[in-house]
Amino acid sequence: MISTKELPSPEDRYPVRRALLSVYDKAGLVDFARVLADQGVDLVSSGGTARTLREAGLPVSDVANITGFPEILDGRVKTLHPAIHGGLLARRTDPADLKQLEELEIPPFDLVVVNLYPFEEVVANTDVSEAEAIENIDIGGPAMVRAAAKNFFFTAVVTSPSDYAAVANEMTENEGTLGMASRRALALKAFERTAAYDQAIVAHWSTPSSPVETTLPDTFAVQLPRVATLRYGENPHQQAALYGDPLQHFTKLHGKDLSFNNLIDLSAALALIEEFRHEDPTCAILKHTNPCGVAVSNKLLEAYHQAFATDRQSPFGGVVVVNRPLDLETAKAINEIFTELIIAPAFEPGVLAFLQQKKNRRLIQNHDRKKAGPSLNVRSVIGGFLVQEQDPTIGGREESFQSYRVVTQRTPSEQEWQDLDFAWRVCKHVKSNAIVYAKNRATLGIGAGQMSRIDASEIAVAKGKKSGLDFKGAVVASDAFFPFADGLIEAVRSGARAAIQPGGSIRDDEVVAAADEHEVAMVFTGKRHFRH
Repeated sequence: MISTKELPSPEDRYPVRRALLSVYDKAGLVDFARVLADQGVDLVSSGGTARTLREAGLPVSDVANITGFPEILDGRVKTLHPAIHGGLLARRTDPADLKQLEELEIPPFDLVVVNLYPFEEVVANTDVSEAEAIENIDIGGPAMVRAAAKNFFFTAVVTSPSDYAAVANEMTENEGTLGMASRRALALKAFERTAAYDQAIVAHWSTPSSPVETTLPDTFAVQLPRVATLRYGENPHQQAALYGDPLQHFTKLHGKDLSFNNLIDLSAALALIEEFRHEDPTCAILKHTNPCGVAVSNKLLEAYHQAFATDRQSPFGGVVVVNRPLDLETAKAINEIFTELIIAPAFEPGVLAFLQQKKNRRLIQNHDRKKAGPSLNVRSVIGGFLVQEQDPTIGGREESFQSYRVVTQRTPSEQEWQDLDFAWRVCKHVKSNAIVYAKNRATLGIGAGQMSRIDASEIAVAKGKKSGLDFKGAVVASDAFFPFADGLIEAVRSGARAAIQPGGSIRDDEVVAAADEHEVAMVFTGKRHFRH
């Protein structure tokens, strides 16, 4: 007999003679249980699962008859009993365990089939009550899953209907046995499931309504399913995969699988266009997560032309995203150069067929963002992760401008207010240091990711002038304060007549004085938008 300190060999197979089934999701249950019964497996079950099996004509023993106790507390307690957990946890190679099972007349379980109450689905409804959420926390299910998974040397555990077919096939082809490799793989899935389940519970109560000082958890853990293995990461020598639930945000309608870099660009594009969801027709063109150009107009075609005019060289191979159903006229304009990703909330009749003529582009339909609790932004750093709340979208002009402050003698004109609002939304999505020039709700020049704010300004102007754009009467947005007056003066020389920035520099007075000297209107937002 194998010592309890030894692992059964990888070739070791154990027969499945007795199975415990207790599932909320009954998809595929009857067919799977019928395969088990046909192979002589004794079925044990409780509650609705037992009722479903009996209605299908399958023989099943009730948990209550085995424990000697009925279900109590409205079903909260039914499987938490030594007659159940002793059968789950007994080591078949340990003489003492086997002797206790014999003395207590507890036969072991060889297979456990459990899926949990749908806590995640229930709390996804923003109107769910706290009492309803609590009642959908499974207790007995995770206990059985963890017990069986711990004992995977001898007991197999199945937590998803998607695994029924593979388990049934292996048993059918191997005289009713399951191998060590399968039991180990199923146990890993089981522990992943219970970890994700507990994380969902913690996340639900880690909301602003919780009586705690921070919405960030004391322990940060992520359990997300792998939904795709990518060809490679940022570079061909790096392996990569996608985890989570991306299809709640977008659907790929055409083209090759999305790459690692495609997904990063896609996320940046969706975040930017979200700022303009309720605005007039808006188009943004991005490259390497930075906007090349953005514009708002009365027609989507005009918005695209204005966005493209900001930088006529960079958009090749980039991303185009719009906030309106994409029409054929605009699609034809976009089609004039190669675009890697085209993203729209919908496509008007004929547009998809036209754009699908090019196989090497990806067409994406983005979905309205679901209302949910605060989402987190996670970035890896040496030795761990940085976690922060997402920088939320900027509210409508009336809402956001209530906290803004005109700090100069001259107040912005109505047109300047519109352009300042527009430029500030765009600037939020440009890598720091960020400078954005805009006029008539269209970008003129964008300077991104520079070590010096003046360099960012000079690059923005150079790009716009390369496209022949006139900066006279423009507004300028800076993602953080102007540390010195020279940055503002450089913008004035380029043609800016109004500026928007967070404020907060120890030299704010000097910057404001320079603005007054040049009759420039300046607005302090009181909030910066770094994007490192």
